[in-house]
Amino acid sequence: MRFLADLMSQVRNEGEKICEGGGAKAIENQHAKGRLTARERIDLLADPGTFFELGIYAAHGMYEEWGGAPAAGVITGLARIQTRMVMIIANDATVKAGAFFPMTSKKVIRAQNIAIDNHIPTIYLVDSAGVFLPLQEDVFPDTDDFGRVFRNNAVMSSLGIPQTAAIMGMCVAGGGYLPVMCDHVLMTDGSGLFLAGPALVQAAIGQKVSAEDLGGAAMHAGISGTVDFREPDDQACLARIRSIVEKWGYRRLSPWDRKKPVEPALAAEEIYGIYDSSPARPYDMKEILARVLDGSRFDEYKPEYGQTLICGYGRIGGFAVGIVANQKLHAQQIDHEGHKRIEFGGVIYTESAEKAARFIMDCNQNLIPLVFFHDVNGFMVGRDAEWSGIIKAGAKMVNAVSNSVVPKITVIVGGSFGAGHYAMCGKAFDPRFVFAWPTARYAVMSGDSAAGTLVEIKVKQLERGSKKLSEEDKKELSESVKRSYDEQTDPRYGAARLWIDKIIDPIETRDAITQALEAAALNPDVPEFKVGVLQT
Repeated sequence: MRFLADLMSQVRNEGEKICEGGGAKAIENQHAKGRLTARERIDLLADPGTFFELGIYAAHGMYEEWGGAPAAGVITGLARIQTRMVMIIANDATVKAGAFFPMTSKKVIRAQNIAIDNHIPTIYLVDSAGVFLPLQEDVFPDTDDFGRVFRNNAVMSSLGIPQTAAIMGMCVAGGGYLPVMCDHVLMTDGSGLFLAGPALVQAAIGQKVSAEDLGGAAMHAGISGTVDFREPDDQACLARIRSIVEKWGYRRLSPWDRKKPVEPALAAEEIYGIYDSSPARPYDMKEILARVLDGSRFDEYKPEYGQTLICGYGRIGGFAVGIVANQKLHAQQIDHEGHKRIEFGGVIYTESAEKAARFIMDCNQNLIPLVFFHDVNGFMVGRDAEWSGIIKAGAKMVNAVSNSVVPKITVIVGGSFGAGHYAMCGKAFDPRFVFAWPTARYAVMSGDSAAGTLVEIKVKQLERGSKKLSEEDKKELSESVKRSYDEQTDPRYGAARLWIDKIIDPIETRDAITQALEAAALNPDVPEFKVGVLQT
């Protein structure tokens, strides 16, 4: 219990540090220009207490040779404006003048993709110097780089997703297309919008012109006609956005069933005492679910079959959901020949994969969103597993997950390793949101397994050359590999690279899933469910 609480405290402390952005001096400089910081702007724009930040750990521990880029220099998250849910994307000008690092582009694109998948209206608060030039080769050209942001602007518009942009500082070069491709464009006095700044214009064509004449708010409001609303300062601009949003009409909602929410019968705080990461002390995942589900009620599907995967129906925040969760308790199973065997918790066996595949298809058939809870070591291996058709069963589960048309939400509780990560709707399988507890760990395999495997490979390589690895060398190699893997499996490492949208406090799991389901409910479009060819 203490271990989990300490981990969460560490995450909170790091989050508070990240929220300082470029630091006190940079904040002071921003205020000296008569501008608010990105977080101050969000506080004024969003309804009080509604901002649900995503991607705060983006670029964590990266770009240190350039002084770092806290939160990748851009703040993203869900919020309510006049009670309407929106996605906010706000450049943080205290971090390298809001310049785009490689992870900045990826973070903006991730926020846009969430908005596209869920049809979430999007607000951009623009205050950026453009591409971070020393790293331009990793920012400029690829499908998940800077240009994709503008492509997404156009796609979102074609889908009828409202977009509003407020230029509240610099908006230069290619970045100038972002606000102009939105439905509404606002601009504050003292801001600049131009494809090339005064210095570049003089160098390129020899023309001397002031920033205000070239691309100031007055020019764009009165001459080019690019700006819809010219505002004197940040406060007036944000108030105008709130006024515009308040007048939006309501669109058709999704078909996901929702009743009045009921709090769980059991206290969420008890999760701290239930979860245990030690293999020697397996915990009951059903006890976790009982502290997340409405009324702690759960209709378990095939409870006596494939017991290392829990499947069933419940409600979270009033929404009907299908749950697929790894059970960490060991189970006794009887095979087709009547032999009893012990199945290890956290391992996916043939029976559990078959059950999950059928359940996932049922949820799609009945329009029930899916929530996956990960604490998985992978699929079972060995002769008995192969003879039972584990690969066929796993392929069936992966197919069902891949082709699901209902919203999928992933919560990584503990381990999430190998093909088990994939089958449980890992990032590659398009979950609408990926949340992780601070205890989450994921990679191809655990640090211990990787160390053992790589040491064995090294020993065999040396033996082929008639050499030997001493016990001391083996130990050193094993510890080195384990250290590297332990660092890379830490959820903060994954969150820094946007494999995880948010590291959450375990007791806030229900609230996070509810936010995700409310976002998903904005998209009424559900494609036809097809799985193609299934292994049988």
